[in-house]
Amino acid sequence: MAERTTTPSFPGAGALRQTGRLYGLGFDVVRLTFRRPFQARELIQQFWFIASVSILPTALVSIPFGAVIALHIGSLTTQIGAQSFTGAASVLAIIQQASPIVTALLIAGAGGSAMCADLGSRTIREEIDAMEVLGVSPVQRLIVPRVLAAMGVAIFLNGMVSVVGVLGGYFFNVVMQHGTPGAYLASFSALAQLPDLWISEIKALIFGFVAGVVASYRGLNPKGGPKGVGDAVNQSVVITFLLLFVLNLILTTVYLQLVPPKGS
Repeated sequence: MAERTTTPSFPGAGALRQTGRLYGLGFDVVRLTFRRPFQARELIQQFWFIASVSILPTALVSIPFGAVIALHIGSLTTQIGAQSFTGAASVLAIIQQASPIVTALLIAGAGGSAMCADLGSRTIREEIDAMEVLGVSPVQRLIVPRVLAAMGVAIFLNGMVSVVGVLGGYFFNVVMQHGTPGAYLASFSALAQLPDLWISEIKALIFGFVAGVVASYRGLNPKGGPKGVGDAVNQSVVITFLLLFVLNLILTTVYLQLVPPKGS
């Protein structure tokens, strides 16, 4: 009787293998993005789908985010006697931090979950295996357009959240806290600078890429049939949230070290 051989394992080996496969999928997406034929029609369809399920929730969430930030900063600046900088501080907080985070959470929660469910259903119906048998790359045909669509929608939604959040902050600061409209607007140039907008868009682009890759990876690897698809959707959202907060910390730290504050 032949002796069965088992692969040596250690605590955390499974997590490392999953992480390596996730990074491998991300590398394949970047590599196959520039390979022809490019799936332009699939990209447009996915862009429209992700935007349609994300625009309204993102707009509704951005209003209370901007209001909370404006109210807290307005209260703090009133206590320390710096009411003239309320507008600049609110805009910096919304554009640099709140806007990319809100955009990424909605992309992952609305668009990413739908993306994962679609790919998971294709996987359990063995459509992915059939494509591989026919010599068609599932990554190039299905995943690359979805990831690029998530990145594009994230950039546009980030701009929308920034505008809606700033307008909401202006309304609540001027109306609720009786701030001065002129001082709120004039303080923009005191602390804000153009790189603040660039780092916001870069964050949104990276967050969209991460959300798309994680959702696609979990959709390609469901376990246990239809129930496994639902579990994969939940896992993709949770994993994306954790990665986004870690990436936001890293990007913010690097940005603050490389770009000096205005006036320093």
